[in-house]
Amino acid sequence: NGIEAFRQRCQTARTRIGIIIMRRIISILVENEPGALSRIAGLFSARGYNIESLTVAPTEDDSLSRMTIVTHGSEQIIEQITKQLNKLIDVVRLLDLTEGRHIERELLLLKVIATGPDREEIKRLVDIFRGRIIDVDGETYTIELTGPGDKLNAFLDTIPSSGIVEVVRSGVSGIARGERALKI
Repeated sequence: NGIEAFRQRCQTARTRIGIIIMRRIISILVENEPGALSRIAGLFSARGYNIESLTVAPTEDDSLSRMTIVTHGSEQIIEQITKQLNKLIDVVRLLDLTEGRHIERELLLLKVIATGPDREEIKRLVDIFRGRIIDVDGETYTIELTGPGDKLNAFLDTIPSSGIVEVVRSGVSGIARGERALKI
């Protein structure tokens, strides 16, 4: 995958000059108020930090939403991001999931051209990756696959790009394992 190769080259170059860039999953409980997402995204934008993935959804408490952000940075940059996030009035609690054991998942919806002998091969690949074909329409399949990003990338690498009609990814959702939890 071209994007993954580029990231690897950047990682290697940064390591050579002594900067270790880490992928971090930051989970945040925020007040479920208009503008909260904008203020948090604005914090990243104003400081030149990139958000690789962002998911937001309500929690069991109607007044709170859970936001999961995937970003990259050195230890100092991640520390600065978390300190700045904690200063925002909308942020109730923050947890860096990558500091401990955690589970992360992403949803992939993929529409592919499925004609002739490719139909059976695509079905076989979907089974191997434990996905599901959720729609069959004439010459296309719509496939649902969940798992870590690496699994989704590996699946996409097996599908010829000429057969891909559309790709939709949810972004990362994550939860800490064991006793650690993001709650008030």
